[in-house]
Amino acid sequence: MGLVDLTGLRAGVGVVVAALVTGCAQAPVASQAPAPPPVVIGPPRAPPPLAVPPPIAAPPAAKPETAATERGRISHYGAAFAGKKTASGERFDPEAFTMAHRSLPFGTFVRITNVENKRTVEVRVNDRGPYVAGRIADVSSAAARKLGMVDDGVVEAILQVIEPAD
Repeated sequence: MGLVDLTGLRAGVGVVVAALVTGCAQAPVASQAPAPPPVVIGPPRAPPPLAVPPPIAAPPAAKPETAATERGRISHYGAAFAGKKTASGERFDPEAFTMAHRSLPFGTFVRITNVENKRTVEVRVNDRGPYVAGRIADVSSAAARKLGMVDDGVVEAILQVIEPAD
């Protein structure tokens, strides 16, 4: 038997082996776990700007020129209470232009109009009262004279706050 020429066979086997080796090789697989975040050294960054700016607080409301108006019957008190302490702590002076009211703060200035004769007076709240049902205020003797109500004793009036207490 003679020698067989294996040169061509060797070349063919080399190509087959090379194909098998490269065909079976796997591509590198990416890592399944995410990469850890980078470590930042230094001061923290400011947060990103808001899409909508935060609301701005409204300025405080200005004091109204007239905070309240009230209509009802008023009476006066005088000499019997002169020198006695009022609810505000000051002494009652029948000749001062003052008044008693159930809820207005002490120091509030009020314009009172006598509905029957249209006379007005400005007074300061310094006392609490009246303590008679159906009445909204008591005024001093001086205020009662200016309103022209001394003889009547009780009149229909309009109270208008002109300067709220501080």
